[in-house]
Amino acid sequence: MVIELIIKDMKDNESPYLKKNNRLSDVIAAIQVMSTYRFYKLDVKEWSKRISGSDRFHYHWRKVFEEHSEFFRFNDNNEKVSLVWRRSKQRRFHVDLNKELSLNELNDLDEQSRRTRVTRMPLSSSDIETLISTATDLHSRAFENRKDERWWIIPLVSAISGIVGVVVGALLK
Repeated sequence: MVIELIIKDMKDNESPYLKKNNRLSDVIAAIQVMSTYRFYKLDVKEWSKRISGSDRFHYHWRKVFEEHSEFFRFNDNNEKVSLVWRRSKQRRFHVDLNKELSLNELNDLDEQSRRTRVTRMPLSSSDIETLISTATDLHSRAFENRKDERWWIIPLVSAISGIVGVVVGALLK
């Protein structure tokens, strides 16, 4: 009973990478889609469609985005999500022309086009590789930390077994 409570408490404080079996693959999938899609910011249901093919999983994806703020951020009203790295880029990518606009080209656009057709530049393949590598490293570290935190379980179980053995031995005499 005591051991179960301690383990439950450890799980509550556990890294989000270890809470679900496929969390690392979910983070990698989200990074891949969100770093290359022509628009950098969408609501959770739209990202769910893009990543998993259906908006039925939007609660799952919201949880992934919320628990991995090292990669994902919500806007001020908590409706739309974007990749942090992509958010840091300037709004100069024209989604229809599929190119980064010069300052003159950007200034020549009407306000409506600038607001709806210009977004932040997709990430390069090396940027994506860096993010995936970071996610993998964070997952590995979380796994190693969990192993390090459980060193005491084997000695504790051994001690309890020894005590039980002594008590049973004393009762049998």
